[in-house]
Amino acid sequence: MVSFASILLAEMGDKTQLATLLLSARSQDLTVIFCGAAAALISTSFLGVWAGAWVAQLIPPRWMRTLAGVGFVLIGLGLLGESLAAGG
Repeated sequence: MVSFASILLAEMGDKTQLATLLLSARSQDLTVIFCGAAAALISTSFLGVWAGAWVAQLIPPRWMRTLAGVGFVLIGLGLLGESLAAGG
């Protein structure tokens, strides 16, 4: 339930959903659009789960949390720096 809710919220309004909306507006066969979009999401989810399991075997969970935290902080600082440089 947690992964369903997390992915549902994360995917709402993203560019994939907008692309699917545009394809649906142009297509007469909505079943094909739905099946293609569902297959794409399943495929990327499978790759994410597989890659996560592989990385978890190589890197201890504590290091993974630390690396993820540092990565998010660096991304945030980079975005903040860009925003300040742009005058916004």
